[in-house]
Amino acid sequence: MSRPMNGPTSDPKSHQPSRPESRWYVASTHPRAEPRALWHLKNQGFGAYLPRYLKRRTHARRTEMVQAPLFPGYLFIDMDVASTRWRAIRSTIGIRHLICRGDDPVPVPTGVVEDIRARESEDGVVPVPTPPPFARGEAVEVREGPFRDQVGFFECVNDDERITVLLDLLGRQLRIPLPVGAVRAFT
Repeated sequence: MSRPMNGPTSDPKSHQPSRPESRWYVASTHPRAEPRALWHLKNQGFGAYLPRYLKRRTHARRTEMVQAPLFPGYLFIDMDVASTRWRAIRSTIGIRHLICRGDDPVPVPTGVVEDIRARESEDGVVPVPTPPPFARGEAVEVREGPFRDQVGFFECVNDDERITVLLDLLGRQLRIPLPVGAVRAFT
């Protein structure tokens, strides 16, 4: 069953913990169990937050952008440890443990979660700049299209989907825009 990663109590527009005395804490989750843990925490009445970003997933020659946890294996919990029965979090489905120092949970420095939430887009996704897939001047091989098996040099990233490669064609170097997935490092 598919549930939204951030449920109805996770309002991206509210950038403060729910109560003045509450703080944000970090819980470690089981592998790929962040949405399930988030859902169970919210059902228990805890404020929880799972920041997400758009990740490129390729499967069976199809590429799609899917939402994925910004910090895989972790999520944030809003609580006041003095008045909350926070030890119940340890037995929540999907949670491995709270990040603690000794027996006490360690609060996230003030402003960190708020800064992440402030960067979210309207659809609840944190934009993450993607680093160039190759270093400038690195040799790359074209894997598909009319320039298949040609070797050239990576020049720059045009946008999220395309890069420019310098190819030596007909005795001169030409700048050719190609999809990111159409090239690989030349070995």
